[in-house]
Amino acid sequence: MASSLTCAGVVWAFLSFLCAAASCVGFFMPYWLLGSQLEKSVSFGTFRRCSYPVRDETRQTTVMVEQCGRYASFQAIPSAEWRICTVVTGLGCGLLLLVALTALMGCCVSELISRTVGRVAGGIQFLGGKCSCGERLAEGLHIWRLSWGLGQ
Repeated sequence: MASSLTCAGVVWAFLSFLCAAASCVGFFMPYWLLGSQLEKSVSFGTFRRCSYPVRDETRQTTVMVEQCGRYASFQAIPSAEWRICTVVTGLGCGLLLLVALTALMGCCVSELISRTVGRVAGGIQFLGGKCSCGERLAEGLHIWRLSWGLGQ
């Protein structure tokens, strides 16, 4: 199979794919914050949650639904801060995945990735990394934390 990448480029492509996959799995898993409520273990991420309270109108009590699930819609995410965190982190994961898959295709197709394309891909990957982890994740979690006292 012909390749347009050097040995360093092949290593970069493989590590890019692993990083993108880890970022996407972390984004989709609802285990960002762990805790307990009504003596049940609960966890949630930006758009998924496990073991959440629901009001039972027939018994006039609050019961825990012990399953994982997404919010019904984007607007059902509890606050604007959580929505911002979801969009920024999801965008970063998408950019990382785009670059990683392009790099992996470069391992199989000759003359797909030139020096200029490699530099542009590196810039996109840098932007995706900033959005999905590192500084942007810290900012996202800070924004997310701002909504903790909103009583949701």
